[in-house]
Amino acid sequence: MYNIDMKKISVLLFAALLLAGNAYMPSEAGVFAAQKARIEQNKINKATYKAVKNVIDKQSVYTNKYDLEGLKSLYSQDFVNSDGFTKDIYFKLVEDTWKTYPDIVYYTDIKNIQFSDNYASVLVEESAVATSHDDIGDIVAIGELYSTSKCIYYLEKQGNKWLISSEKILEETSSLKYGDARYINMELNAPQQIGAGKSYTATLKVDSPVDSVVVASINKENIVYPQEKNEEAFRKMPDDNILERFFLSNNKNVNEYAVASVGITRAENYSPDKVRVYMGGLAFIMTRVNVIPENKYLKFDEEQLNKDKDNGKDK
Repeated sequence: MYNIDMKKISVLLFAALLLAGNAYMPSEAGVFAAQKARIEQNKINKATYKAVKNVIDKQSVYTNKYDLEGLKSLYSQDFVNSDGFTKDIYFKLVEDTWKTYPDIVYYTDIKNIQFSDNYASVLVEESAVATSHDDIGDIVAIGELYSTSKCIYYLEKQGNKWLISSEKILEETSSLKYGDARYINMELNAPQQIGAGKSYTATLKVDSPVDSVVVASINKENIVYPQEKNEEAFRKMPDDNILERFFLSNNKNVNEYAVASVGITRAENYSPDKVRVYMGGLAFIMTRVNVIPENKYLKFDEEQLNKDKDNGKDK
């Protein structure tokens, strides 16, 4: 009786262990499958991150080697940026820049990379420095260019290659200074973004030297190709060294630049009764104003809006 009962118990325990084992095995298999899937996805993510970053790294290499064809190979054929410039126009501007500033050096700092399936975006901070040699009368003036920007590059996977399909410049400021202007602090402030047909103020601040007279102008130019140059009206800087001008943003669905020109004049005696006035320095400062186009397809129901306000008060 004892042996039979023990056998029954043993059989029951064995059966219970088998059942427990059968119940546990699929769950464990599911954990391994999920873990394997995560490992595979991590591999894919790392490969994608590396491939996208490689495009931006190559872009930096090609620009500093002035390799136009190499740079073009990183861009999609249907590339268009947020200013509406196509690939052909975009690279015409790049080529013109290299001709104007043959020693320009670019710096790129990647801040963030995001991607999903066949699309990616890369946030970068960029800067560029260069010198300019321009003939002003009989004198060759040497200028210093400094430019900074923050932008997003949008990439698309086409076949096995990641290509830049678009870009959006969030912030951009450039300055070109000659002579004494190179050593003077100047700031041009304007809104980074504004609606179409809206008023805004552009403010120029200049640390004017005590022995100089500073004249300046502020204008705005639409970002189009070819560039349209507006006439400048110079005036003496106010006593507080702050010059302001009010503008109305364009309604042509294009972005624009606020542009300041600064001249530093000096006077010196070259005879007992004669004074020579000359230009001691010259500067041009430009900052981007992104214009949000007007949406003409929005419908505004004032009667419904008032009803919603009344319902809110009742609550």
